Amino acid sequence: MAVKRTGQMSFVEAFLGKRAVGSSGILDRIGSLVKWYRFEKLLGGLNHGGPGHPGWPALVLYKALLLQSLYGLSDRELEEALADRLSFRRFVGLALDETVPDHTVLNRFRNLLIEKGLLDRLFGELDRQLEKAGAMLKRGAMLDATLIEAASAPGSGERA
Repeated sequence: MAVKRTGQMSFVEAFLGKRAVGSSGILDRIGSLVKWYRFEKLLGGLNHGGPGHPGWPALVLYKALLLQSLYGLSDRELEEALADRLSFRRFVGLALDETVPDHTVLNRFRNLLIEKGLLDRLFGELDRQLEKAGAMLKRGAMLDATLIEAASAPGSGERA
């Protein structure tokens, strides 16, 4: 299956700059702390399939599910937030003029991750990376996600 190309900055986005196009301190911080290529490796086999319309890049969909977890959104609320919130678009890698994945795509993708045993592995990898960077995420139905500075993380040889 072909995969959509996303994240191409439009002229308007380039002209307005980062601040005017949905800067979010917490999402920018998460984005800078996380090594997304590790998630692409875990998600690698999910981008390939049969014929049809180009599918969404798996990393875009995973980042959307991460937002859903952070902000306690339903699939429909997530779809609306991706269409409405510039900071969400930037975080997942969607340009202003791109369509957003609809709630059925998000639901099917989550179910696929669960079926393949990847959802817990992906969130575990996220938690591991953030812990290593000295931070942790508080997830749930929040008005705003919170990145908490964790106590000094023990060295890699100090864990049981």
